[in-house]
Amino acid sequence: MKKKNQSEIFKLIKFDSNGLIPAIIQDYKTDKVLMLAYMNEEALKLTLSTKRTHFFSRSRQKIWMKGEESGHIQEVKDIYIDCDNDTILIKVRQVGSASCHSGYESCFYRKLDKNFNIKVVGKKIFDPEKVYKK
Repeated sequence: MKKKNQSEIFKLIKFDSNGLIPAIIQDYKTDKVLMLAYMNEEALKLTLSTKRTHFFSRSRQKIWMKGEESGHIQEVKDIYIDCDNDTILIKVRQVGSASCHSGYESCFYRKLDKNFNIKVVGKKIFDPEKVYKK
């Protein structure tokens, strides 16, 4: 298979009507899903060039690097594109104790049981008020 350049990859990727693509972030050693965020073309280019995850915040309407405030950065190990070219999976080495801004290792720290109750199943790693000083 012929090696593709970055512009060919960006033509292949199907960003949505808002110019975004979902990015699933997974620990490269444990395969634990750490988070889901969105990237626009700029965030993906920054991720590729720096080897650290960058995302587009839909609420703040800006690019941000994971760990820019907390220090809990994500070093990119591998990037996968799904069969429809509309979702990416990024395997990372999580630097720092947690990926979730609420203080948990994973953003998926709550479980919905068969009675539709939500139960916290993850361990809180840090206090967000101390880390983000807000």
